Amino acid sequence: MIFQDIFLTNLKQAGITLTDTQISQFVKYYDLLTETNKVMNLTALTEPEDVAVKHFIDSLSAYDTAMHNATLADVGTGAGFPGVPLKIFDSSIKLTLLDSLAKRLKFLDTLTAELGLQNVTTIHARAEDAGKDKNLREQFDFVTARAVARLNVLAEFCLPLVKVGGKFIAMKADSEEEITEAENATNLLGGKIAEIKNVKLPNLEDKRTLVIIEKIKTTPNKYPRKAGTAAKEPL
Repeated sequence: MIFQDIFLTNLKQAGITLTDTQISQFVKYYDLLTETNKVMNLTALTEPEDVAVKHFIDSLSAYDTAMHNATLADVGTGAGFPGVPLKIFDSSIKLTLLDSLAKRLKFLDTLTAELGLQNVTTIHARAEDAGKDKNLREQFDFVTARAVARLNVLAEFCLPLVKVGGKFIAMKADSEEEITEAENATNLLGGKIAEIKNVKLPNLEDKRTLVIIEKIKTTPNKYPRKAGTAAKEPL
């Protein structure tokens, strides 16, 4: 009950309301995450307060009401953030979890089955390869990423997957410099920085930002470049 009590307290501070079923799913998520983390490196954060705020509530901050009944790809999903919390929050989302490490996806397959989540697909691929796959390229209404890569690199990983008219939501820390740096990449890839939202999490002073990039035109065929190039030679 310790995790549940901490989670409920922080949800109230964040102004988020969940059903009893959703709360139970998050508690089970916490249990599976921390248990699996003993044998597999999924997260450096395992304390109840950290998981409740820095993983679960942080993930929910990326929710957009237009995600209802939409397709969403979470790139470099790791232990499922923010994709799985968003799916728990809105079960209508058609979720694709993309990661380059197969054992993480095995955990996510187990997790989503245990939580009873439907319409969840896991894909083992690097983002650069996924962006070239005709079954994935420009197929998603929303793409999310909470990865540590700089925004101009993340944009090349993620914007090729977004439909024209869709959105890429990058979850960043203090990102003013990165946003300026990423304008060229965003334009080249068919995007436009539409909104920058500052996020305040309960009991945390850390600056967190949602950078919302609209896809306004098709990504040129030459992007994304081959694996490793975006990080070495950012646009």
